[in-house]
Amino acid sequence: MTIQVQEEVFFPIRELSTYQGAKWTIKGRVTMRAPMRGFKKRDGNGDGKVFHVELLDAEGGEIRASFFNEAAEKFFDLMEVGKCFKLSRGSVRIANRQYNTCKHRYELVFDKMAQVDEVEDDQKIETVKYAIENLRSVKGKTLPCSVDICGVITAFEQPIAFESKGRNFVKRNLTIADDSAMSMIVTIWAERAQKEDTVFKGNPVVVMKGVMVKEWQGGRSGSLTEGGLMVMQPDIPEAKAVSAWWQSTGHAQEITFISQTNGLPGPRASGKTMDIMQMKQASEQMVTEQETFSIYCRLAAVQTRKRDEVQPLVYNACMELKDGMNGRTLPCNRRVDENGFCAVCDKKGKAGPRLNLRCRFEDASGNCWLTTFHPAAEKILALSAQEVQDIEQNQGREEEEEGEEEEAEAEAEEVGSCKLEGIENKLKETYYGEMLQIIVRAKPESYNGESRTGVSCIAASPAPVREHSRMMLKEIEDMLAK
Repeated sequence: MTIQVQEEVFFPIRELSTYQGAKWTIKGRVTMRAPMRGFKKRDGNGDGKVFHVELLDAEGGEIRASFFNEAAEKFFDLMEVGKCFKLSRGSVRIANRQYNTCKHRYELVFDKMAQVDEVEDDQKIETVKYAIENLRSVKGKTLPCSVDICGVITAFEQPIAFESKGRNFVKRNLTIADDSAMSMIVTIWAERAQKEDTVFKGNPVVVMKGVMVKEWQGGRSGSLTEGGLMVMQPDIPEAKAVSAWWQSTGHAQEITFISQTNGLPGPRASGKTMDIMQMKQASEQMVTEQETFSIYCRLAAVQTRKRDEVQPLVYNACMELKDGMNGRTLPCNRRVDENGFCAVCDKKGKAGPRLNLRCRFEDASGNCWLTTFHPAAEKILALSAQEVQDIEQNQGREEEEEGEEEEAEAEAEEVGSCKLEGIENKLKETYYGEMLQIIVRAKPESYNGESRTGVSCIAASPAPVREHSRMMLKEIEDMLAK
């Protein structure tokens, strides 16, 4: 007589809720494991430990599970990514969307009563499950939200190390574009951010699982959570489609940038493409909403004097890092006094030069004067703020060495004049040079009780030749058609 052993039945992960209590046993594969971290206990009695994993079962249900204190120490080494486990004696609670990027409405919590046993590999359970969404759909989502994305790395920044709340961090910003002709900044952290630059060069395709998207300066930016997944050159259908798009038309296509920064958002920034005259007319008609415009033009002049007074091009700004919106850490950037004291931070700390220019731009339709902020100013001049400051200081020293003894006031005036002459000569080398693509922000403001529109240049880059040429050809075709 043959005795049949009944196969153990596990509760489906997708059906877990607070109504089941603790009477459930699930089986799942660990698709992600976050590092162990410490925290201060709320009752003040010492420190605690926690790590979390994401579990995927044979029916495609996926949930996050957190292990605290004794459970964290007991199971951290056991629960390796890729292995399958049987889990029970945990509690179910509503997912905290501030930290949990899993799609499940609930999450699991395990303490010292947890029962976790490794089981044989179940081939019915996938190794990872992506729910990839294109960036066009991300643009319309309610924020904050968690998404999986697949795209091409079109630009990347150098890693930045900083300290916040007593902890050390390293981050790097990537610009990701996909075949919806949209792009977005995604911040990666820790070991991922410290990878060699060669990993990100050459427009590789990347898939990211668990990107938290939030609003940032009027745009949308992503952050890959510590428990998220990043795979370079993945072998999935979505990656092949994105790669084919980029190789055929994407590299020359106009990309809409859904993030927003104070600097250069990427090689193809967002904004309605207009000439200078159209931009002026549009900004004059604005009432309540902020808008951005993309303009192809050339630098014609930089204001160095105003009513015969020398206009400073560089100021010293506070570089102390501060916690900003959406968990980002940014330099203070407020002006410091001659002793390096920052009134906002209320201390004398690290400071650095920043550019703040008034630039005149020209195209075939006309010209305009725009306040041009630091990141864009450096791109336009092809000079860093430090280089501009060095030119001024070097010119001043040369004048002091060559000049004879004079009255202090006359000497200061002469030195200032020489500084100005030196930097003006350098600036003239950039006038009417290469074609630029600048991003202009028009924003309704109130000044002395009167409404007006503030217009400034927030980003700049050399004009992409293919894109600009294609636009001019279309203009010619439209004129011929008329």
